[in-house]
Amino acid sequence: MEEIENKIAKSGLITLDLGDYYPKESHILFDIKDYLYEGLILKEKDFRKSLSEIDWKSYNNTLVAITCSADAIIPSWAYLLVANHLTGIAKLVVFGSFEDIDKEVYTHIIDNIPIEKYKDKKVIVKGCSHKPVPQNAYIQMVQKLLPVVSSLMFGEACSTVPIYKKKN
Repeated sequence: MEEIENKIAKSGLITLDLGDYYPKESHILFDIKDYLYEGLILKEKDFRKSLSEIDWKSYNNTLVAITCSADAIIPSWAYLLVANHLTGIAKLVVFGSFEDIDKEVYTHIIDNIPIEKYKDKKVIVKGCSHKPVPQNAYIQMVQKLLPVVSSLMFGEACSTVPIYKKKN
């Protein structure tokens, strides 16, 4: 009986799964619509009072997106008031959605990934992650890796799409 050879293991390919870096902190959406008068208008005095009554400790070490899901015109200062309460409590505060949180987090993560171990290596950026990875993160990772890798692929080891190969 012939032994099965694992050609992928012998190839020297390094797989980079951005999903492994997905933040463990809770994602929370702070929706200003809950503070609108008759679902349409934000009254500053009432809004400030409501914000002062919130137990902000429940946002400790979380990732918060401030948004308004109602079709209302929200003044910029409203988002700033919420951010003021969250600063120093939440780990990250952004304007937008959960996807905006992930974009911001991944930008920071990718900026801090040491790339020395990928120097002159064949790297696969894994495409099917077990966590949601924003498309922008893949683009940022490719830009960071291109100057150092010998080749860059996207996908799975058994089925990759070549992105870059250093010319000799």
